[in-house]
Amino acid sequence: MVFRTFHQPFTAVFVTMLAGYAAGCAATPPPPELLDARSAYIRAEAGPASQLKPDSLHEAKVALDKAERAYAEDPGSLRTRDMAYLAVRTSQLAEVEGSDAKALQDKNRAAKELASLTQSQLSRTRQQLASASERLTGTEQQLASERTMREAAEKRAKEAIDRLASSAAGTVKQESRGTVITIPGSVLFASGKTTVLPGAQAKLNAVAEALKDQADHEILVEGHTDAQGTEASNLELSQGRAQNVRDYLVAHGVPANLIRAQGVGENRPIADNNGPEGRANNRRVEIIVSPREGAPRIEPKPSTLDNPTPIERKPSPAGGAPMNNK
Repeated sequence: MVFRTFHQPFTAVFVTMLAGYAAGCAATPPPPELLDARSAYIRAEAGPASQLKPDSLHEAKVALDKAERAYAEDPGSLRTRDMAYLAVRTSQLAEVEGSDAKALQDKNRAAKELASLTQSQLSRTRQQLASASERLTGTEQQLASERTMREAAEKRAKEAIDRLASSAAGTVKQESRGTVITIPGSVLFASGKTTVLPGAQAKLNAVAEALKDQADHEILVEGHTDAQGTEASNLELSQGRAQNVRDYLVAHGVPANLIRAQGVGENRPIADNNGPEGRANNRRVEIIVSPREGAPRIEPKPSTLDNPTPIERKPSPAGGAPMNNK
């Protein structure tokens, strides 16, 4: 007699049944239904049902045992085939229930892992938010500190301009282009010269002291002349005077990167050049302090000097026409 070969191992109980079958039923081969029932049980036992659905696997084993006994009692009977068919279906049901239980177990495990991962991500997000909040607090504190320092610097700058406006160093006015400090040319220079007079140094020292605290501002020194002489010579003279005033202020503490000089010549008069008083007013140096972009504008107190002091021209050696007292 030839036995059917199975690729998967039999259980100890099944091997015992098979041995009994070989001994008692050697004359009649098992029906196909019984062979299918044996294979179905082996598959169910090898799957997750043995761990997750042992009750269903036990029912499948009971059904297979009944089919084996029916075969032992009456190998070729219809009852044997029916019992074997029932055993096949019972084993298949156990296999399906085991697979379903395994799928549910995997699903629950994945859900737990996802929940754990979500919690971990939430924890990291909270840590990131806390860190961002700390950085924001630090930035706010830094900005508050910088604002306090800026306000203190603005206060010092305004006080310096106010002190200058209260002194006799020059006229201080607020215009659209900024704070304008005007010093008469006759106070600063000899006629037709660009060298700063020794007597003007006290006034320029006061101006330099005020301009030291203007870090948020730009400073322009403008030289102006009257209309006596040629336009080219007046422009050259005004540039030289503006440059020398600028250099003097830098030498006395005004940051060089904040201040520049420009000669205007006779092109921007503030009075009539036909009379000596008007020409004296036109001969001047203006120092314009304008805020940089985003910086506040300084509003100085009214100056004690409403207008530059007019300077009389010296008579010419011939006695009649006034000299060019640029």
